[in-house]
Amino acid sequence: MKELLFMEPVFKEAIWGGSRLNEVYGYTIPSDHTGECWAISAHKSGDCKIASGTFAGHTLSSLWEDHKELFGSTSSQKVFPLLIKIIDAKKDLSIQVHPDNAYAAEHENGSLGKTECWYVLDCDEDATIVIGHNAKDKEELREMIEGKRWSEFIRQIPVKKGDFFQINPGCVHAIKGGTLILETQQSSDITYRVYDYDRLSDGKPRQLHIKQSLDVIEAPYKVREGDKPYVEADNEHGKKQHLVTCDYYTCGKVDVKDCWEEDFGSDFANVSILEGHGTVNGIPVSKGQHFIVPADYGCCRFEGELSFIWSQAR
Repeated sequence: MKELLFMEPVFKEAIWGGSRLNEVYGYTIPSDHTGECWAISAHKSGDCKIASGTFAGHTLSSLWEDHKELFGSTSSQKVFPLLIKIIDAKKDLSIQVHPDNAYAAEHENGSLGKTECWYVLDCDEDATIVIGHNAKDKEELREMIEGKRWSEFIRQIPVKKGDFFQINPGCVHAIKGGTLILETQQSSDITYRVYDYDRLSDGKPRQLHIKQSLDVIEAPYKVREGDKPYVEADNEHGKKQHLVTCDYYTCGKVDVKDCWEEDFGSDFANVSILEGHGTVNGIPVSKGQHFIVPADYGCCRFEGELSFIWSQAR
């Protein structure tokens, strides 16, 4: 019988981070400027360990290498394909952009590119995020960036708890202060900073990546159409939403009222408990826990009052 694989998160400090990962989820964090919880990750920059069971103490990357039977058809991919984070933005993140697979493979030592999506866990009442820009073409894009015309360049939109956004490569974006987000992304740590508010880190400005940004930013920005979240099922036991399907993952959210059964099929699934507590097949779970459902695990019976987001690689 395959076991659920519960994770020990890895935490990352950042100049824009805060303390909500402790305050909201009870995590033991390294400082009060902790920006990221790498909740399910086999990336070399933050390789989660298995918290309990047969594989306790093993890294997720080692299971990916040595136990392909846990991961189904996606195990043929070179690296564990996804990375799940919770991001606590006490202050604004840099204005940034990610490359696609082709650009990253050529310019970043064969790395994956980064496609990602955000679910807003919580935010301040007047919170905004940056998605897209206002340059009409590549020429104006260069002029705005080189001329530091940031107020004209940046496209800000209001955001509220429960909002969901898909961020494709080439899309200028930034999580802004007062926002707590669950991020599902390709397993990549490649980020190009366009602008960082002239902030200092250890007395020096953080590195910008203007050439790379100009190479990969899509101009003009096109508002993403189609594939909006929608309700798949809604009954007395709970509600299931489809959030997104793209080339690299499918994501959904389930709000359990008393009990909910889900079979993730022949490929593994990542699960993050966002709210509440209960059990999964009799195993206690609560807000802030993250686990992998192995391939061909069978039925997961969630009982209690809880919400979770799941994702599967494609």
